[in-house]
Amino acid sequence: MAHRYLPALAARAVPRYTSYPTAAEFGAAVGAVEQGAELDAIAPGQPVSLYLHIPYCEKICWYCGCNTGATGRPERLDIYRAAIEAEIATVAARMRGRVTAVHFGGGSPNALSPEAFGGLCRTLRERFDIAPDADWAAEIDPRFFGRAHALAFARAGIGRISVGAQTFAPRVQAAIGRIQPFAQVAQAIAEARSAGIGRINLDLMYGLPGQTMDDIAATIAAAHRLEPDRVAMFGYAHLPALLPRQRRIDGSALPDAPARFWQRALAHDLWVEAGFEAIGFDHFARPDDSLTVAARAGRLRRNFQGFTDDQATTLIGLGASAISNFDGAIIQNEKHVGRYRMAVLGGALAGVRGVRRDAVDRAAGDVIERLLCDGVVDAEAIAQRHGMRAEALCHDPAALAALVDAGAIRWSDWTIETTRLGAPYARLAAAAFDRYRAVSHGQFSAAV
Repeated sequence: MAHRYLPALAARAVPRYTSYPTAAEFGAAVGAVEQGAELDAIAPGQPVSLYLHIPYCEKICWYCGCNTGATGRPERLDIYRAAIEAEIATVAARMRGRVTAVHFGGGSPNALSPEAFGGLCRTLRERFDIAPDADWAAEIDPRFFGRAHALAFARAGIGRISVGAQTFAPRVQAAIGRIQPFAQVAQAIAEARSAGIGRINLDLMYGLPGQTMDDIAATIAAAHRLEPDRVAMFGYAHLPALLPRQRRIDGSALPDAPARFWQRALAHDLWVEAGFEAIGFDHFARPDDSLTVAARAGRLRRNFQGFTDDQATTLIGLGASAISNFDGAIIQNEKHVGRYRMAVLGGALAGVRGVRRDAVDRAAGDVIERLLCDGVVDAEAIAQRHGMRAEALCHDPAALAALVDAGAIRWSDWTIETTRLGAPYARLAAAAFDRYRAVSHGQFSAAV
């Protein structure tokens, strides 16, 4: 595939749009009261996804932007498990939907002991109406995932794991505070497969300190030996003012905007040449993977886990800092684990901040999702389904016009399509429908 570096576009900061409105719009005016109302409004049998956040890791990596802390004393995890099970009981008592997907993230879900993880899954099955064919998935830190965890995950129903690899270049691993030899990652994946977990996602990154094109190529060559079903290739977002742990990373060693762009381009071409299909702007999947099937059928979705084939439109977040995405609101739980525990052990819901979603938000969110998932969107058709016109949704038509001039999109009668050259800049087109900000915003990552 041909690629074109457009310096005026590549370095602009824009949201990843895993939700709309984004977390930047969350405020204290929306919280537990609204959370309860949204839970009560879920219809009997309505498909619902669950996300459980485990905010602990055995070791803290410097690049990480997740809400997580060091495990420390093992009893901290026992205390946290009791809290999240209390929240599960409260939420399940008033939620009448049917769970079709369960995802564990963090942090590191395998920071929990195998016994604790299995017990938490049993609690979920006891409390919620979970479909027999529900998709169960979990993120793992391969440095601390052995046979006991693999067996416990498999017995609990986990059918897919997302393995945080990031890079296989030892020098780059040292620069981001995450040392994990290839053999260690390979062993973790082998244990998962041996236990019966057959689907493997691999998370990799570009734009890391000291990372070169050779590092990207070598990492991808090594990754092929792991035979993943899906790969996420994320661009590192260096935000040390917001994430103090990133101050340990040498910002002067980061690739500049052109280097980031060509690292992404190389990764794209190498994965596609290997037979993977490009999904959205940062995922790749085998042709027979359910993510690829969903993309071909126009059923690809985007939520807090990235691009997904999960068809549920309601996502309930459980655990400290977890975010729930409802039709009428997006609500985040208390981040501070101590305050979270106090709330849920007292029988209260944990939501403390969020944003309401009105008709314009819902329509604009649909436009953004389809544009990022399909590469083309009929904004007028979506707007009319919501009782409005596309002009009311586009808050920066000049940005779209600039993308047309750059050859990044085609725009005709409110049908917007990213070109082959414009695919890396898709989030900039999406941002034109974001009424909450200008295209550039320092809180977000670079467009490429």
